[in-house]
Amino acid sequence: MSRVATEVLGQLAQPKHWSRELAKQAAIVISASLFVAVCARVTVPLPFTPVPLTLQNFGVLAVGLLLGSRRGFAALALYLVEGAFGMPVFSPSPLGGGIAQLLGPTGGFLMAYPFVAFAAGWIYEKTSRRFGWAALAAVAAELLLFLGGLSWLALLTHSISLAIRYGLYWFVFAEVLKVMLAAGVAAQWNRRHASPAANERN
Repeated sequence: MSRVATEVLGQLAQPKHWSRELAKQAAIVISASLFVAVCARVTVPLPFTPVPLTLQNFGVLAVGLLLGSRRGFAALALYLVEGAFGMPVFSPSPLGGGIAQLLGPTGGFLMAYPFVAFAAGWIYEKTSRRFGWAALAAVAAELLLFLGGLSWLALLTHSISLAIRYGLYWFVFAEVLKVMLAAGVAAQWNRRHASPAANERN
């Protein structure tokens, strides 16, 4: 077969290749948003704060670390869109989900999720992919998460001290566990799927 014919056939095959890749990436992003939704169902309401204890943050960190900055951001942006349209993807709430929940006490945490996933993924992409770097990326992302969540609570309560009491004190230990778990999952995944050359660099 001539070189010209080969190039023509390659060009004809290219759109199919890109369409398959696009479908694959879309499936990954959608699946990641649903994974966070499943994590959100694991919830323990606390009587002394309107913010529940949930596995949701672990899901966000894991998605960011595993998918990277761009796909992580896309998955969590899709997650917010799903929730805003009334799909039962948020943690159970007396507000009933939808826009009302986005504007409620946990709204600051929810709206920060795409940026949290992006931050975790972006930092981890720049590192050796070891557990320590995954944990550092997750901690940095958590700082961004609580900055958003507490700022929103402060606006709603008109009190920084109340915001910290409602949104921080009761969650520190659980968040440390979530960071360690997400970092462990990401590091183990990369250890199993990295190429030998990448493992040598690590």
